[in-house]
Amino acid sequence: MAAEEYAYVLDYLPTGKSSAATSEPLAQVIGQDHFTLLEVTPKPGITLTIGEKIYVGKETREKVELIKGRIAHKDLTSVALSDLEEIIEKIIDQNSEKYIGFFNTSKSISLIRHQLELLPGLGKKHMLLALDEREKKPFENFEDVTKRVPGIKEPKKSIIKRIVEELEGPLDKHYIFVRAPSEPKQFHTGGYNRGFTRPNYPPRKY
Repeated sequence: MAAEEYAYVLDYLPTGKSSAATSEPLAQVIGQDHFTLLEVTPKPGITLTIGEKIYVGKETREKVELIKGRIAHKDLTSVALSDLEEIIEKIIDQNSEKYIGFFNTSKSISLIRHQLELLPGLGKKHMLLALDEREKKPFENFEDVTKRVPGIKEPKKSIIKRIVEELEGPLDKHYIFVRAPSEPKQFHTGGYNRGFTRPNYPPRKY
């Protein structure tokens, strides 16, 4: 999965976190493509605004000095949490074709479950009707989904809620909109790899 190119500011802390050792400016942001949560340091003299779209890619960045790293949902400030759903909706609205496309291209995740059933409030009956309708004609927008599948009253809101669930860590372990958390490095012969946990060797005696 490609790295985020653009992100939206969830919170801007001019003096950083109160718990931090240094008081440098800090922003918590959410990626435009995969909803990756990041902390970034703005360039000197730059003030960021909540809801602002900024470049966080690998090329020359106008406003961001440093990508400090990925953070978890539990690390978000209270301000970032309060802005989260509104900014997710903003991201969806600016690329609505992608999210309407989910209703047209979603697929089965097992013999008995479909990706559509992962959306909050959408059960098997709604899923089967949606599949039947999209076979007749692809959905054109969210209003079209509601009109043709009456049981799905607020499809965009269902997607927003699912994205928040994935950021929190979905109980079903499926990530359909959000970049999945990175797996911790594990030890294997010759270095770190997946599959073996690093042994806890006792201190070496000399």
